[in-house]
Amino acid sequence: MATTKAPAPPAGSRRWAALPFIGLAQLMIVLDGTVVNIALPSLQTDLRISDGDRQWIITAYTLAFGSLLLLGGRIADYTGRRRAFLIALIGFAGASALGGAAADFEMLLTARALQGAFGALLGPSALSLLAVTFTGPKDRAKAFGIWGAISAAGGAIGLLAGGALTDYLDWRWCLYINIPIAVIAAVGGFAMLTESRHAGPARFDFLGVLPVTGGLVAIVYATGRAGSDGWGSAKVIGLLAAGAVLLAAFALIESRVAQPLLPLRVIADRTRGGAYLAVGLAVIGMFGAFLFLTYYMQVVKGYSPVRTGAAFLPMATAVLLSAGGLTTRLLPRLAPRALIVPGMLVSSAGMLWMLTLEPGTHYAPGVLVAQLLLGFGAGMIMPVALDYATHGVGQGDSGIASATVNTAQQIGGSIGIALLNTIATAATADHLAAHASQGPSPAIAKQALVEGFAAAGAWSAGILVVGALIVAVLMNTPRPEQQTAPAHRTTPEDGSVPADTTAPGNRISPDAGAPDLPPGAPARSA
Repeated sequence: MATTKAPAPPAGSRRWAALPFIGLAQLMIVLDGTVVNIALPSLQTDLRISDGDRQWIITAYTLAFGSLLLLGGRIADYTGRRRAFLIALIGFAGASALGGAAADFEMLLTARALQGAFGALLGPSALSLLAVTFTGPKDRAKAFGIWGAISAAGGAIGLLAGGALTDYLDWRWCLYINIPIAVIAAVGGFAMLTESRHAGPARFDFLGVLPVTGGLVAIVYATGRAGSDGWGSAKVIGLLAAGAVLLAAFALIESRVAQPLLPLRVIADRTRGGAYLAVGLAVIGMFGAFLFLTYYMQVVKGYSPVRTGAAFLPMATAVLLSAGGLTTRLLPRLAPRALIVPGMLVSSAGMLWMLTLEPGTHYAPGVLVAQLLLGFGAGMIMPVALDYATHGVGQGDSGIASATVNTAQQIGGSIGIALLNTIATAATADHLAAHASQGPSPAIAKQALVEGFAAAGAWSAGILVVGALIVAVLMNTPRPEQQTAPAHRTTPEDGSVPADTTAPGNRISPDAGAPDLPPGAPARSA
């Protein structure tokens, strides 16, 4: 049986010194998903990109990212998470430089796809490094609280940075900004992080790579086309069906091969499965808020890119206060669903608040309230879900578990944008058709946009409420104080850990066969 090469954990001060560099990598990944959004109009004009092609500047990134994450997680497990982290940072910086220097649409599209590919290696390696670096309950809760705040607030920070860079410099700096971030994270990671990997020869499930990659590409591509072709088009339905068949084939393959790309034990556990669903459904329900609020402020209210970015700061602040001030303290004391479920309900209230928006609604009683509710809810969901996404897995599977939750984020975001944008567009078109007899009017056009945003907000709220119900039923994990680690445990032959036997921060590495503690140290209790 393969074992995990697990060096003694770094000293406390060194662990906390490494956290900012891991966090920088995560910030860069999340920021890159939104920083380009506000720059799209300038970018499109500069490179003469058609309206039909401009969406692929965003989709090329999410397509490569979402479809390659599982492979990236397994590469990190076998080749070394620190090594994968550093290689991915260098590659991401190089792809960003290529995109910033792009002379045409094809060159920029290639750069965005490369960013997504290196991001698919960077995301799981960074999260798995966090999981194996912080093992004590209190330290782990604090570290994941910071991580969750970065993940949830990064999108809003990207919008702010995108507006400022576009207004004061040039859209190309929305890509160049990744270079110094990646360099700082790589230098710090090289100095502070220790290596860990799944020992033994690297065995990659290439038979499983093709169907899972093809299936995710088909689904993401279909959702990207749905906005223009419609969900009922033969192309979209065919791609979704093909994606479902390929993913079913992948599940069958993984149940039969000796060294699966995604061991089914990773997702079959109720705790981890609930965490993945919580992330995916939360992102589906909330990710569209950035798009709709951006268009509301710029098109309906006439805000500049910089003012729009600044207007998102309260959401980022709410996330930081919720994740860092509340969730971090409650995470070691409460069952995960006691935080995730209320967080989803608070976020759903934020999406419902979009129904109150009108073209003349002032910022404070309108956008601000919606943002505060969304941000506070996100701060309760993300740190908990990201923490429990690696619940009970050994270090040998931490990379693939981390990749799975990142996949849930990326695929959820792609599906959410496509679904909600289709709903909003249809509602806008219906309003315009109903008032066609009045002739073209800027006031009617703005009201039509607002009607579309309201319809999408109502659907988003419904998705979040359904997600809260699913998590409440499925994720029955008790609070950490009620979870006890057995004094003597055996290692299953499949390398798995029985569900709900180790508390977050007190997880036992099944491959190593012992808690991740310094030699001679007493076992931690929850």
